[in-house]
Amino acid sequence: MVPNGKSPLSPLAQESLDALARALPDEGELTYEQAYAILEEQEGLEQPAAEDIIERLYMKGHLYEVEGKLRLTDY
Repeated sequence: MVPNGKSPLSPLAQESLDALARALPDEGELTYEQAYAILEEQEGLEQPAAEDIIERLYMKGHLYEVEGKLRLTDY
C-alpha cells in the first residue's frame, strides 16, 4: 500500500512532477502551454511526450484542472 494512497510514479513522471513544482508560479497554477514548455526545457520532452506525462499525473491525482489551468495536488 502506498502511504499517501496514490500509485507510485515512474522515474520520468516523478522527475516531471518535480520540475513542474519547481517552476510553479506564485499563483499556484500553470497553463498547459507553460507545463509543456517546462517539461521540454527541463526534461527534454517534446509536446506529445509532455502531454502523455501530464495526462498520467492528472489520472493518478497529482494534478488537477481548474478553469483550463493545472494545479498540483498536495505538493
